[in-house]
Amino acid sequence: MARMQDKVVVVTGAAQGIGAAIAKRFAEEAATLVLLDLDSERLQRSAAETGKAPATLVTDVTDESAVDKAFARIAAEQGRIDVLVNNVGGTIWIKPYHLYSEAEVKLELERSLYPTLWCCLAVLPIMMQQNAGSIVNLGSQSVRGLYRLPYAVSKGGILALTKVLAMEYGRYGIRINTLSPGGTEITDRITSRHFIKPGLTADAGSEAEAENYRREMAHDIRNQQALQRRGLPEEQAAAIAFLASDDASFITGQVINCSGGQS
Repeated sequence: MARMQDKVVVVTGAAQGIGAAIAKRFAEEAATLVLLDLDSERLQRSAAETGKAPATLVTDVTDESAVDKAFARIAAEQGRIDVLVNNVGGTIWIKPYHLYSEAEVKLELERSLYPTLWCCLAVLPIMMQQNAGSIVNLGSQSVRGLYRLPYAVSKGGILALTKVLAMEYGRYGIRINTLSPGGTEITDRITSRHFIKPGLTADAGSEAEAENYRREMAHDIRNQQALQRRGLPEEQAAAIAFLASDDASFITGQVINCSGGQS
């Protein structure tokens, strides 16, 4: 399959997990890839695993000025950006909301909402100039889940962002959709969810307590899910590739759940 031939695709958070699976899938579909992540070493390994030698940029996508510079560079070097997949995000803490501090809430928003805001802000003028483009944001089932309220707020913001931007920028031929994964089996995780950025790691708190909350979350998910299993990164990547491709040319402003039927 070569749905992405001659298309420049930017994937954020491409060093591991769903991001690495997205990179592999788009490589299989003949995209010209640009992969972004903070973890330089793991990013290079992920790039090598695509078998296509994609371009890579070590970028802190929580920093608006760093994002702006990265996208300007990509546009200058590649000539265009056809697809952006906003994959960066992930909860740092798992606990009831009353146990969060102000600083923890801000860090959750910085990780899981700001990267999508800044990347859309940077890429939209480029796509407007082209009169074409496709953005796929990563949502989450957490918006109706437990013990990750600040993360859920971030992902809820991404759902709103998707709907509003799709209406605002459809006139420029830009499609914007969200893929919301359910629980996904990540076997290649190297970077801890407590890692914030180089030199800054979050206090994990009580791991035993966090594990208890995770078990309760898993039980809650199983009781709401039709397929009764966790998904695979490759399954998420396949759905994202569809939304990004011209096969979905009349789909915009939508949130597609890839969650095994979680209600």
